[in-house]
Amino acid sequence: MPAVTELTDLTIAQGRDGLRAREFTAVDLTLAHLHAIEALNPRLNAYLSVGHAQSMEQARAADVALAEGDTRPLLGIPLAIKDLFCTTGVRTTAGSKILMPFVPPYESTVTANLLRDGAVFLGKTNMDEFAMGSSNMSSYYGPVENPWKRRQDPSAVLVPGGSSGGSAAAVAARLAMGATGTDTGGSIRQPASFCGLVGVKPTYGRCSRWGVVAFASSLDHPGPFARTVRDSAILLGSMSGHDPKDSTSADVPVPDFEAACQQSIKGLRIGVPKEYRSDGMPGEIETLWRQGVGWLREAGAEIVDVSLPHTKYGLATYYIIAPAEASSNLARYDGVRFGLRADGEDLRDLYERTRAEGFGAEVRRRIMIGTYVLSAGYYDAYYLRAQKVRALILRDFTQVFEKVDALLTPTAPSAAFAQGEKMDDPITMYLNDLFTVPADLAGVPAASVPCGLDTDGLPLGLQVMARPFDEETMFAVAATLERAAGFSALPTLRAGS
Repeated sequence: MPAVTELTDLTIAQGRDGLRAREFTAVDLTLAHLHAIEALNPRLNAYLSVGHAQSMEQARAADVALAEGDTRPLLGIPLAIKDLFCTTGVRTTAGSKILMPFVPPYESTVTANLLRDGAVFLGKTNMDEFAMGSSNMSSYYGPVENPWKRRQDPSAVLVPGGSSGGSAAAVAARLAMGATGTDTGGSIRQPASFCGLVGVKPTYGRCSRWGVVAFASSLDHPGPFARTVRDSAILLGSMSGHDPKDSTSADVPVPDFEAACQQSIKGLRIGVPKEYRSDGMPGEIETLWRQGVGWLREAGAEIVDVSLPHTKYGLATYYIIAPAEASSNLARYDGVRFGLRADGEDLRDLYERTRAEGFGAEVRRRIMIGTYVLSAGYYDAYYLRAQKVRALILRDFTQVFEKVDALLTPTAPSAAFAQGEKMDDPITMYLNDLFTVPADLAGVPAASVPCGLDTDGLPLGLQVMARPFDEETMFAVAATLERAAGFSALPTLRAGS
């Protein structure tokens, strides 16, 4: 068996080629990642559970299939699964105490698609409770540590971003070759930026939400994490597809996303929206943004200044709609049907005790906000008005995409911050979603690509957005950025380090 680092440093595309060439086996590849998890996860807390026996069984089955000439796209590739995706017979907690005892009897459509294509599941990854957060600090099972370190202060423990922080940390630290995540307000793209990864939020409806524990149903987007644009395209190709079990699933063809990564962007019109700046944003992010514009211009794209005037209302709109939908979705956790149950003197007392004991502070905060904005007398003033503004935000994107083929912006207004640094101020924490929320509200595809480091040696990402169901253009532009940036920095904590 090759050394652990020789295998865990492979991209998905390289791993796929090596498996087909019989340079190593799926068992070798899986064992290397399981050894890496055993060494680093006690510190990173990226995984909540690891399925050693199941992983090895899947790897052995993959080796048999490979020997028979099977060419499924993910055959033998070890992946991590965010603990928001239901997995048959494997505990699914959504990072919450209230779901601690829940073992689903069914498989989410996304994970079923990955298994269909031969993937090996390593385990379930940590996350902000019910996907509510931008730091992975709200998980009942403890925070996740970002494997990157500051040059000036290497002792500081940084957040990986959220809510999909466990998936991001696992892929960055070489504890998985790729991972699933979900993006409701930026929960794939922001952690990807913080951890030096590619993170993709596809068009709403591209990936089925069936079997994904709901946060905000009109905003939740399953998507992949990977270390390269090509790898993310391979993963999204497997994750996507129409699902009759999900009424919001789009019945559209799944293109060859991997092939799109090789397409030229010569002649494409790339928009640069003037609203994607914030007070106090580090100058190095602005500089990187300008550099990204230059790279795309050099590749033959035409750069166009555009405006998305209602972007400034995106964050406020999101933090009305998302809590409102969450308060409705989370009403099912009552201690009666499944999950945690606290003893009570009567039914109402059982409800109250179960929810008070089972939900963390951030979830309770958002449930209360959501219940308030949906209540009689406030529905029109808050929720209905937010939905009208959402329609204006979508109209902005629709009008802009009549003029340009894609948009380029920063992914996040900062690099990764230290654990506890912003926890006392929820509003400051929510501002981390400033540049990512509009794409969720509009449902357009968006990807974060690592393009540089800040002065402290931490990764920074640029965001590419495209028209609905035009992930091919998004991947073409993202791959062009990736080649131009030549991002090759490695996190401090990783397999074999």
